[in-house]
Amino acid sequence: MCPLCDWCEFWKLQETCFYSKITYLIDNPSTVFFAVFMSFWATLFLELWKRYSAEITHRWDLTGFDVHEEHPRPQYLARLSHVRKTRIDYVTNTKEPRAPFWRMKLPATVFSFSVVLLLVALAFAAVIGVVMYRMSILTLIKVGNNKMTTSEAIMITTASAACINLCLIYILNYIYTFLAEYLTELELWRTQTEFDDSLTLKIYLLQFVNYYASIFYIAFFKGKFVGRPGSYNKIFDYRQEECSSGGCLTELSIQLAIIMVGKQAMNTILEMLIPMFWKWVNMMKVGIFKKNRHSASFKGKGERWLRDLKLVEWGPRSLFPEYLEMVLQYGFVTIFVSAFPLAPLFALLNNILEMRLDAKKLLTFYRRPVTQRVRDIGVWYRILDSIGKLSVITNGFIIAFTSDFIPRLLYRYSESKDGTLNGYLDFTLSSFNVSDSDTLKNLQRNITLCKYADYREPAGNEKKYELSNMFYIILACRLAFVVLFEVRSLFNKS
Repeated sequence: MCPLCDWCEFWKLQETCFYSKITYLIDNPSTVFFAVFMSFWATLFLELWKRYSAEITHRWDLTGFDVHEEHPRPQYLARLSHVRKTRIDYVTNTKEPRAPFWRMKLPATVFSFSVVLLLVALAFAAVIGVVMYRMSILTLIKVGNNKMTTSEAIMITTASAACINLCLIYILNYIYTFLAEYLTELELWRTQTEFDDSLTLKIYLLQFVNYYASIFYIAFFKGKFVGRPGSYNKIFDYRQEECSSGGCLTELSIQLAIIMVGKQAMNTILEMLIPMFWKWVNMMKVGIFKKNRHSASFKGKGERWLRDLKLVEWGPRSLFPEYLEMVLQYGFVTIFVSAFPLAPLFALLNNILEMRLDAKKLLTFYRRPVTQRVRDIGVWYRILDSIGKLSVITNGFIIAFTSDFIPRLLYRYSESKDGTLNGYLDFTLSSFNVSDSDTLKNLQRNITLCKYADYREPAGNEKKYELSNMFYIILACRLAFVVLFEVRSLFNKS
């Protein structure tokens, strides 16, 4: 096989046998049926939730609830206390200050939008950093005098890069949450519902890019625009990452498994440790407070409220992390289920544990929440609906372009003589004459031809190294599959 990098040596295809066996556990015909089933499930889930939400809204007499019935936020009134312009609210018939559009609202909105774009660019920069790390480690393993096979090198590089990516995700999440709250406060939203909807969109957008950017890169961009030996498409004079002969689906599955399971484990630990820490802080405060009081009647009358004072305040947005965790999990289960079929199982196990931990957390660590009237879950439903539609598109493209389902199907029914996959691997490889590249000539002179994964004309052909007719036939079949998959899924939704 041709080298994987400019400084790497030639390698033997048999080194990826273990990698190919793992790939087949994911990339097989049952994946297509499972993806179709999950599109059914996502549609059914949202429809049942919509019905249940309407039932609760009617039962609690919230069908006529209007967002304008909410009182203005104290922070909103405090920031507009110096504003002279007022308006009469037509629901409450009370006088309220009006935020100047040109002087306060427009500059705050433009500034908020600019910072969000900057944070999205920061998330993409982190992905590029992880990609550079992965390329460097793989090159270091292959260049050094290491007996590690190509399969082991790819697995170790992918797993370590995914762990680093998970750490970067958590660091950036804290930055995103802090800045999103600050920017939303600048935008001067009148009610708590409007404030929560704007904050939800910002944080989910940032976390969506943060969690899924590296996954989208591996699924749809890695190894797709590499070029060929002797004429690689380079960025800043560096070759792009290549997929192994078995494709990038196993790397995508490893990335998904580490990020999803790691996120669930970290959230479970932090959700219990953080309330315990703040409860301990409150206990220290209450202990100091009790030492300063020497009244005999104080202990008897204050014992109940002192115990409540030790608990952590629930706050107006404490359900937000719970919703965010579930919606991100819903994205892992639906958007990339064809690449990681075990995602629903891990989500089920996590939710069973989450119910018990949340019950303990709410009953032992937090004060009683203050109720608030709302008609539904607000912008969260629109986010879930958008995820459901996006999942149909992504699963169709993953099956068509990331997996080998279409090339295998085409080879079995049009190229194979006995209707099996015998000879399929050689069908997916193209040959390159080492003498046509100065870089490869200097490696080993006793090798004249090397193989690489692509559909191109062979070295002895007149149109050597150009894309073959089979490449365009497979591309047409892949696009046709995407169209059929989308139409079928949209038909199921309707």
